[in-house]
Amino acid sequence: MRIAIVAGEASGDILGAGLMRAITARIPGAVFEGVGGPLMLAEGFNSHFAMDRLSVMGLIEPLKRLPELLSMRRSLREGFLANPPDLFLGIDAPEFNLDLELALRNQGVLTAHYVSPSVWAWRQGRLKKIAAAVDHMLTLFPFEESFYQGHSVPVSFVGHPLADQFPIDEQRIAQDKIDARKTLGFTAQDTLVALLPGSRGGEVKRLGPVFIDTARWCLQRQPQLKFVVPAANEQRHQQLQALLAEAQELPITLVQGHSQQVMQAADVVLMASGTTTLEALLLRRPMVVAYKMAALSHYIISRMIKSPFISLPNLLAGEELVPEILQSQVQPDILGPLLLSQLQHSAERSQLQQRFSSIHHRLRQNASERAADILLNMIERRRKDANAD
Repeated sequence: MRIAIVAGEASGDILGAGLMRAITARIPGAVFEGVGGPLMLAEGFNSHFAMDRLSVMGLIEPLKRLPELLSMRRSLREGFLANPPDLFLGIDAPEFNLDLELALRNQGVLTAHYVSPSVWAWRQGRLKKIAAAVDHMLTLFPFEESFYQGHSVPVSFVGHPLADQFPIDEQRIAQDKIDARKTLGFTAQDTLVALLPGSRGGEVKRLGPVFIDTARWCLQRQPQLKFVVPAANEQRHQQLQALLAEAQELPITLVQGHSQQVMQAADVVLMASGTTTLEALLLRRPMVVAYKMAALSHYIISRMIKSPFISLPNLLAGEELVPEILQSQVQPDILGPLLLSQLQHSAERSQLQQRFSSIHHRLRQNASERAADILLNMIERRRKDANAD
């Protein structure tokens, strides 16, 4: 059995590696090739290009790299058409993968896509291309499955791998909080706020100063508070260090990496919108979510967005479980009261954590194994149909 996979970034590499392990456990001789990262390579993947060549973000950078990206896609398309795999799987990276999937499927190659583009939120016109390009969509979230079913696209909700990795036992979660505090140098008595202004330079530039000023606002009202900030990488560490140099009087600890451990240790989290909001949910951490982008970009995108929410906890709940503060409202005198409210109302915090636990159970589906079963069943059906002909 030969399966082609194209993963475009680190999160896709994680999904691809887990899927490869699950398939290999069922089909020991399975062969995997295409584009993958270090985790997939460690599982025996044959990558025709370095995955980081696909990892481009924003509006301008992909345009700069367009000739290279088009050349890569053409090479993959020609190679897989000349020697068709049993199945082609695109993992995320829809701008790259959907056109490749469409070209291959039009020539009879079985295709699937893992991780839905956010068509439920914006650019719903892509649904026609997805329906034409993909034999089956694998989604991480249940509301995505419902959306595709409403548009007659073959789909399966497989769960989220993060939900499989995070502990679900409440006693274990409580013990992990104690252990994380010990590791980071905090006590059980400390009231600890985690500040996560994002993993990209632009996010930290826009949110970092406001988050620090919010810490200052909170400390004026509750001087016993302590704050901790994880830096996503060395560049963000230097950026945050420069920002904190102007706030040395504040009890803010800067940590290199360890964002999950920082959230485990915290009583409440102030954070940028993104995948880390799902991690905070799985850790049962109350949170305030902030999002701020360039004014022109926000003006354009806000007119395209169909979803009422931006954070994963609220999207998964279908209602506002956690506060979402956007654009000009991202100010210390708005964020600060929300953080203190999360700390002060224990009954509401307990109800929130119960909702988080319910969502965690819903997402915990052994995602890699479910995805492997679906894809292998697709291949088996295609082979039976071919033999019947």
